[in-house]
Amino acid sequence: MTHPILTAAATMGEVLKTVADTNPTFMTTSDKADALRELVRVETRLVELRLRMLADADDVAALTASRDAAGWLANETRVRWEDARSDVVLARGLDRRWTVLATAMREGRATLAQVRVISRALDELPSDASAEVVDRAEATLVDYAERFEPRQLARLGRKILDVVAPEIAEEAEARRLAALEEEATRRTRLTMRRLGDGTTRISGRLPDAAATRLATYLEAFTSPRQLRDDEADSSAADSDPFTRLPYPRRLGEAFIQFLESLDPRRLPLHGGDATTVVVTVPLAALRRELGAADLWGGSVPGEAGFGETITAAQARRLACTAKIIPAVLGGASEVLDMGRARRLFTAAQRRALLLRDRTCRADGCDIPGTWTEAHHWLPWTSGGATDLDNAVLLCSHHHHRVHDPAVTTERMANGDVRFARRR
Repeated sequence: MTHPILTAAATMGEVLKTVADTNPTFMTTSDKADALRELVRVETRLVELRLRMLADADDVAALTASRDAAGWLANETRVRWEDARSDVVLARGLDRRWTVLATAMREGRATLAQVRVISRALDELPSDASAEVVDRAEATLVDYAERFEPRQLARLGRKILDVVAPEIAEEAEARRLAALEEEATRRTRLTMRRLGDGTTRISGRLPDAAATRLATYLEAFTSPRQLRDDEADSSAADSDPFTRLPYPRRLGEAFIQFLESLDPRRLPLHGGDATTVVVTVPLAALRRELGAADLWGGSVPGEAGFGETITAAQARRLACTAKIIPAVLGGASEVLDMGRARRLFTAAQRRALLLRDRTCRADGCDIPGTWTEAHHWLPWTSGGATDLDNAVLLCSHHHHRVHDPAVTTERMANGDVRFARRR
């Protein structure tokens, strides 16, 4: 006699054949809505039946000497092994522990995504929680499944003890957070590798708290005038004088500005001296529109050697700040300058410039002055003085442009700077 499950599977297959050529285009809107709701419920009930069978399928795996039911399922049905393994773990949890949750899925009241979230939340309950507390948590989360989607259920699941057992919730949360912090510290990684195209790939894994701090610092450098792409409509983009950049690009540029704003005097000693990065450049190249300079600092794995080559224009820009020390060389590599104090603007001068300029002085730019860099109108290497009359505040973007050989600058009567592409 054929088992009822096989009969049901065959029947469902025949029913699906009857609608295989049906075009939903000709359904009414209300019929489409009703059909979609019902199909999700039916699909959920069908998945529950499959999981119920999978929980008791070890004997099936034994027929082909598969390691377990997940291995057999992946091989026989050509699904990913990871997905099959995840299904087996969930199936056994529903079969052996979370019977109320399994019943909700069987009745179509909780989707597969909701069931996964609830099961994970229940598995993460403290091991010393009483059976009564666990049962209340399961029943409560199943009730929530009638009203909340998976992401909301995940948040509710993390706080479920506050609802069902507030007397133990605080202590349990403290233990959970301590364990998360320890695990996050163990998994912390940061790697850097040269790609050989002028860029370096940085990838890492940080504790959430550190990542939040980094995001906060980087967002302080992003322009408030530049909205995220998904927050701006096309008409606003056409009227904004600033080019809208993708958010990851703006964060990358903010990271560069963040590094340039660090004060090496506040960093740990490195090699017996304050942590510094040195740019070496011949004086003649520094004064020309073209040329190259060498950047010396920490080593990064990849194709590059111990030093990096940058344009003289970038070296001239770096010469405006105290964060990176330029080593200006004369003939036969004679060191003419190693960041003498008179080249750098003092803290008092910076405050005076902030009071005078208030924002980046590029025409139309309103980046706050606290985010800007002090620039010598006449370069110090060309005899320019380090005083207020020879200084102007520019944001990092416009400071790059003022040292760009492809861009011309005009100092306007009101002290602003107008930029134009060199023709």
